[in-house]
Amino acid sequence: MASTTEGDHREEEAPHNEDEDTGAQVAPIVKLEEVAVTTGEEDEDAILDLKAKLYRFDKDGNQWKERGAGTVKLLKHKVTGKVRLVMRQSKTLKICANHLVLPTMSVQEHAGNDKSCVWHAADYADGELKDELFCIRFGSVENCKSFMEMVHEVAESQKKKEENKDASATAGLLEKLSVEENKTEDKSRAVEEVPKEEKEEEVPKEEKKESKSEEAEKKPEEPASST
Repeated sequence: MASTTEGDHREEEAPHNEDEDTGAQVAPIVKLEEVAVTTGEEDEDAILDLKAKLYRFDKDGNQWKERGAGTVKLLKHKVTGKVRLVMRQSKTLKICANHLVLPTMSVQEHAGNDKSCVWHAADYADGELKDELFCIRFGSVENCKSFMEMVHEVAESQKKKEENKDASATAGLLEKLSVEENKTEDKSRAVEEVPKEEKEEEVPKEEKKESKSEEAEKKPEEPASST
């Protein structure tokens, strides 16, 4: 009996090593491939990046409703130079606001709160243009002022671009009109010169007619035949 007990103890003292490397290779069940994620901001440079909380005014309920808390950016396109305002929620990255900063855009300080400001915009965050009244609240007065100053600066620059574009378009139109006027004058001159040449060519014909009539008058009459 003693020998049997000693054998049992020896078997218990040699447990199986679960972490032992057996050299077997297990292929993954699903192969994951890297996917390039685009945000739509690849061709733009951020000229402003601040944390804030955004609200929109609900006309039906006549009250402010929270749109989301996250990062508001002013993005300038590298080619066109246009600037748009984009804000995403911090956790879900859902777009809260997405609209161009137009020359007519005006940001004003919210009454009774120097950390907040309001503005109107044609927003495209929901996939269609909507006229929205936004209110944004920052963590400090400095950030709110920075936001307002930057938006004002961008709106002014966009206004100057529009004026320059209109001026160049007007100049191009005037140049086109002057060219067309010159062409019209040249055509009128050419038309006036054509009849003179035709009259000069007709003169010899009249002279020929006169010469023939004169010859007819000078031609002697034939004598009457004698009977």
